[in-house]
Amino acid sequence: MDHEHVIYSWSVQGRVEPLRITGGEGCTFRDAGGKRYLDFASQVMNLNLGHRHPRLVEALRRQAETLYGLAPSFASEPRSELARLLAEVTPGDLSMTLFTTGGSDANENAVKLARWVTGRQKVVARYRSYHGATAGAAALTGDPRRWPAEPAVPGVVRLFDPYPYRCGAGAHEAGADCPVCGGSPHLEEILRYEDPASVAAVLLETVTGANGVLVPPSGYLASIREVCDRHGILLILDEVVTGFGRTGRWFGCEHWEVTPDIMTLAKGMSGGAAPLGAMIVSEKLRPWLEDHEFASGLTACGHPLACAAGVATIEAMRDERLVENAAAMGDVLAAGLTQLADGHPSVGEVRGLGLLWGLELVRDRETREPLVPFAAAGAAAQPMAALRRAAMDRGLYLFTHDSLIVVAPPLIIGRDEVREGLGMLDEVLAVADGLAGA
Repeated sequence: MDHEHVIYSWSVQGRVEPLRITGGEGCTFRDAGGKRYLDFASQVMNLNLGHRHPRLVEALRRQAETLYGLAPSFASEPRSELARLLAEVTPGDLSMTLFTTGGSDANENAVKLARWVTGRQKVVARYRSYHGATAGAAALTGDPRRWPAEPAVPGVVRLFDPYPYRCGAGAHEAGADCPVCGGSPHLEEILRYEDPASVAAVLLETVTGANGVLVPPSGYLASIREVCDRHGILLILDEVVTGFGRTGRWFGCEHWEVTPDIMTLAKGMSGGAAPLGAMIVSEKLRPWLEDHEFASGLTACGHPLACAAGVATIEAMRDERLVENAAAMGDVLAAGLTQLADGHPSVGEVRGLGLLWGLELVRDRETREPLVPFAAAGAAAQPMAALRRAAMDRGLYLFTHDSLIVVAPPLIIGRDEVREGLGMLDEVLAVADGLAGA
């Protein structure tokens, strides 16, 4: 039935060989044959509370018995309560929320609002950030996943990312003084050619996710914030991946004490239990919203089941101190990954925060040649496919992209499971060493 009737995303349908999954609990899931897998990626970095968290199961059951569908023009308790909780846990004066079904439409709505409020059209976004797969979000995305969607929605201007490992052919390690990695000099240079009076917003992933797990240097976000303020440009931070405890803080931007004008959310907001995204805006934008029509919306905006899952997620995170656990287990994971890297020449660099880490794989540490070419497909990408198979054979589920292994386990993970995962990853990296020398 699957091969006959299901279209898989980002896949050539004739080559898809999906594994049938029948259940999961905590940090593990199992296939139809009963084999157990340690989820070292929270699926797609969204099951922050793991599989079948009892509070999420109960919240969905209870809400379904009361109200499982509603037009977005009505008020409902789960949507109102989730909006209130978001105003509590987000930084600064972020206070008003539009609920969406995911990160793509959250980013599209954020850009639309920025254009309406400022009366400007251009948006500056980075090359390695991923903002979604819908037409507008694909245009905002810089990586090759936007290529099949081109010609794209116009008005997007590109900014290079803070990437010390590869910036200037690896000529520096710190990045904060680099005109690209430092943030403001590079942005100012772009604005000199684009006219800052035409730019509505700068849109960034706070920490670049699947495209590198690129943690910005100290001062980077603050410098971008200062340039935006000076030119009347709105700052939009995409916290779809980094939100809800993933980096060891409630939101990634809190590491650098920077608050955006608009923040976009999804993935971990519902614990992965239901499709849910959000655009939350600062008090600065309240006057415009009070006096102008917000000309956008979706049938499932603020869906009761999804919002009930969101409320339960925040409550569970607070009660179980999962943000604190992400920070503590992040330290354990960081030490373990660094130790693994020392013993595996295929690991060029380890970087990350909290429970979001990336291992960049190379063929040669001196030249930093990647294990697979950038945007590789077909035979050129086979080494990473071989690593994924090696991990699954050992009962370890990993997220990979280009030459990157992303390690992002659920926030509920404990020391024993971290160590178990590191042990299996050690064996997978031995396979990578062999592929790198092939």
